Amino acid sequence: MRTLTGPTDHVVVVGAGLAGLSAALHLLGAGRRVTVVERGAQPGGRAGRIERNGYRIDTGPTVLTMPDLLDEAFAAVGDSLRDRVELLPLHPAYRARFADGTALDVHTDPAAMEAGIERFAGAREAIGYRRLRSWLEELYRVQMRRFIDTNFDSPLRLLHPDLARLAALGGFGRLDARVGHFLSDERLRRIFSFQALYAGVPPARALAAYAVIAYMDTVAGVYFPRGGVHALPRAMADAAADAGAVFRYGHEVTRLERRGDRITAVVTGQERVPCDAVVLTADLPVAYRLLGRRPRRPLPLRHSPSAVILHAGTDRTWPGLAHHTLSFGAAWKGTFRELTRTGRLMTDPSLLITRPTATDPTLAPPGRHVHYVLAPCPNTDIGPSARDWHDLAPRYRDSLLAELERRGLAGLGSSIEEECLVTPVDWTAQGHAAGTPFSAAHTFAQTGPFRPRNLVRGTENAVLAGCGTTPGVGVPTVLISGKLAAARVTGLRPPRSTPARGPRSASKGTPA
Repeated sequence: MRTLTGPTDHVVVVGAGLAGLSAALHLLGAGRRVTVVERGAQPGGRAGRIERNGYRIDTGPTVLTMPDLLDEAFAAVGDSLRDRVELLPLHPAYRARFADGTALDVHTDPAAMEAGIERFAGAREAIGYRRLRSWLEELYRVQMRRFIDTNFDSPLRLLHPDLARLAALGGFGRLDARVGHFLSDERLRRIFSFQALYAGVPPARALAAYAVIAYMDTVAGVYFPRGGVHALPRAMADAAADAGAVFRYGHEVTRLERRGDRITAVVTGQERVPCDAVVLTADLPVAYRLLGRRPRRPLPLRHSPSAVILHAGTDRTWPGLAHHTLSFGAAWKGTFRELTRTGRLMTDPSLLITRPTATDPTLAPPGRHVHYVLAPCPNTDIGPSARDWHDLAPRYRDSLLAELERRGLAGLGSSIEEECLVTPVDWTAQGHAAGTPFSAAHTFAQTGPFRPRNLVRGTENAVLAGCGTTPGVGVPTVLISGKLAAARVTGLRPPRSTPARGPRSASKGTPA
């Protein structure tokens, strides 16, 4: 594994999001002095928080999986997530609602899920689910240590017996076809393949290897931190501060001082912070602009679809909603074609509706509720531009509410007391390329050793972390990216993530 050259005693981490906080904890555990510089007024980055009239609204990820990765970061400084945050396992992990009026609760407990599928689609599909689950578990075991939780210096690192095992498992086929090998019911196939959208590739074109995301969602378990997802970066920042990290909030980095190929200081609007090494967690265009270096690639980066998010504080809720509800439209392949090819807004949308107050009522005033509606949309490279969204946003917001009311959430529009609408214009203003918070798509040419590397040629003492670099998009992988960045600085081989064994009990108290 290649590492930074020269001294690395004092490391400045730019960004107090999940990647930066993960890097900070692992660096502190390796004996480095750490300063974290964050442009916002609080930790979290995309995992931020809006507070309005008693409503506490998470602005970033709502689906948390693989909490063992958080445990690793806290353990690096002798701390414990369970002592900082109470994690609540979600049962069901999701509720899937389909255009034909049917619904299925998605459980991570195998017996509960098998029984639910048998009632929903018959005994044959239940047997197929059992085989699919075994395949997902094996796929995860083969991929995690060798292809996800690792620093690649060369594509030659792929040449390992695990590559042959992955091929034998069908990992280089297509995701939709591979899931269809186990399940014939098209509704069930959606439940185990919609996760490809996180990777920015339609299920019909995504590598079957990306079913590892379905493993995280449907096998390893989905959790919710009491106090909201924003409680996680707050706890990580507290643990880092207790371990000696210095935080500079409200400090936006304006430039990096250099001497030859080394960065000597990080300069903000308020101060100059000398350093021996830097971890940059900003989105790739911002990081490359600060570095003054942009790697040459044979083809331009392709970006994932974006999303419109409606955060709504309401005076009521609807009994058909679970904590996470997937509301599928009738269209499927056409929807992905719109999101990734034609650049049209979804004509028959599939939506994620999250109701965190189902699990933690304290996130809203008494008798009130928080609803989060995520509608995937084309990124600004192929769809409406950021300028277009200035006029489009209110109309699209109204169409989303009308569609949700048609799907059973009667009176949703009139129930809203507080709201915040986030569109690609907002993601663009935050510095995200192509107006998407999901960064570069996980095409084959942008995966593993072919993804933008966390080392940048021409700079000896800088390393990248976050969803734009390895291993990729999502809370688990972003946490890993921080750990891998720390390993590039320290030269210490990071601890390997152990395969999750399925849902843990709430008493253990421990994301994308």
